[in-house]
Amino acid sequence: MLQKFKQHLHQNFPFLKGSKLLIAISGGIDSVVLAHLCSQLNLNFSLCHCNFNLRGQESDEDEAFVKSLAKTLKIPVYATSFETEKYAKTNKISIQVAARDLRYNWFYKLLDAKDYDYVLTAHNSNDNLETFIINLIRGSGLEGFTGIPAINKKSVRPLLAFSRDDITLFAIKNEIVWREDRSNASVKYVRNKVRHKVIPILKELNPHILKSFQNTLEHLNESQSLINDALKNITTNVVSYENDLLKISCKEIDKLSNKKAYLYQLLHGYGFTAWNDIVDLISAQPGKQVFSNTHRLLKDRNFLIVTTINKNQSTKDPILIDQKVSEITNPIKLIIQKTDDYTSKNNHQIIIDNDLISYPLSLKKWHHGDAMYPTGMIGSKKISQLFKDNKLSLLDKEKIWMLTDAKDHIIWVVGLRQDRRYLANKTTTNRLKISYLS
Repeated sequence: MLQKFKQHLHQNFPFLKGSKLLIAISGGIDSVVLAHLCSQLNLNFSLCHCNFNLRGQESDEDEAFVKSLAKTLKIPVYATSFETEKYAKTNKISIQVAARDLRYNWFYKLLDAKDYDYVLTAHNSNDNLETFIINLIRGSGLEGFTGIPAINKKSVRPLLAFSRDDITLFAIKNEIVWREDRSNASVKYVRNKVRHKVIPILKELNPHILKSFQNTLEHLNESQSLINDALKNITTNVVSYENDLLKISCKEIDKLSNKKAYLYQLLHGYGFTAWNDIVDLISAQPGKQVFSNTHRLLKDRNFLIVTTINKNQSTKDPILIDQKVSEITNPIKLIIQKTDDYTSKNNHQIIIDNDLISYPLSLKKWHHGDAMYPTGMIGSKKISQLFKDNKLSLLDKEKIWMLTDAKDHIIWVVGLRQDRRYLANKTTTNRLKISYLS
């Protein structure tokens, strides 16, 4: 296996030879063999081990084993400890997802802090097949069936071309010692159930399942390449970006033969799953929305717009501002101060007659039916019409705040228009300047 591994690196990962590497090591057979292979090829690497504190004393013994191995191989080792169960509970995720997030976040911090180039993980071809089956069970688009990427940013997986049998045989022949994680034998987790119950049946049906699977992956990756090329061809006309917002032209996407397929390719990375509802958005009225856990897809005029869901921002309750307040910073920043000026310089600033104001002031979102008496106009006007006159998009409207007095009279559509009833003039003796810092 050593010669095959050497040739595999030369053909597919030549950049590793001159790089400074980290090997993510659990103490299990896969990562321990990877460390020995890299040592025999004289690669420049260190070990990094995560203690997830999930198996009591066994977790501590794994850490001790890895440190001992590093000493034997005469290489540096980094170890860290996580409260994995607490992290999973706090973030409402599974233990497996929590462990993955914690370790990769630490790996990348370590790469930057210690000037390493890449982190190597010991995923093998069996892991690839297991992941494929898990994605099949859960449901996935084509990208979920193209396999674990051999290179993903600074993560490199040089053992994907080798099976668990290859790795075990190498370990036995070379009298390599490793740690057995007893939890790997349990069928409590989906991956272990696939490994111990599903894969053996597939091997019984086809003893060469891993080879067949590798051929299938090659075909699927070729198909994914065709899809990527198709996306590139339509992207210029269909997709645009505005202030980091992804915008999809309804007119252009509607011209395509399979709108649903293209929308899936463009949007699946944002966590959306209701694809029929998303297709319906193309012809829906402005304002219609579809949500994922993290993002929102909004129909605004002639575009579908992806925005991030801000779960921390509440707009239900008004922000009260009493007479002694000189500054607020949340949800927007306002500076409130006395002034000798009587005219404002721009729409981000108003000067009002403080004697006409009933306190406390309130900062709130607008509602349909709200109206004011805008400066420079005769009579009143609904806020919705004011937005229309200024050609505000739905997203722009959502960002607007209203400053009102204790009687719920609108003093200012912040950053847009002041109400003339509270204007200061030359004879006003108690003037107040309110500035909006966007």
